[in-house]
Amino acid sequence: MPTDKSIYSHRDDDPHLTDDDLAEKVLRFIRYATFVDTSGISVMALGGMVVLSGNVAEEPDIACAGEAAASVIGVSGVENRLTVRPDESTD
Repeated sequence: MPTDKSIYSHRDDDPHLTDDDLAEKVLRFIRYATFVDTSGISVMALGGMVVLSGNVAEEPDIACAGEAAASVIGVSGVENRLTVRPDESTD
């Protein structure tokens, strides 16, 4: 079984992570805590500030992902640029 970190765990709570590790941790936590489909979400971190970008399936997922990101240890602020994915079934 691969040992990559596919789920969030409490040993991820080190507040002194690199920006890349923090961004990865935030994405894993959003997936773990909210059940939001994160396949369209990208996370960038810079000195504790996190930017969420991309798209989600429904409007409530935007706020849910932002709140989850803000609750991660090591995150000092969140800029939520998520949008709702366009409905591909309409013509």
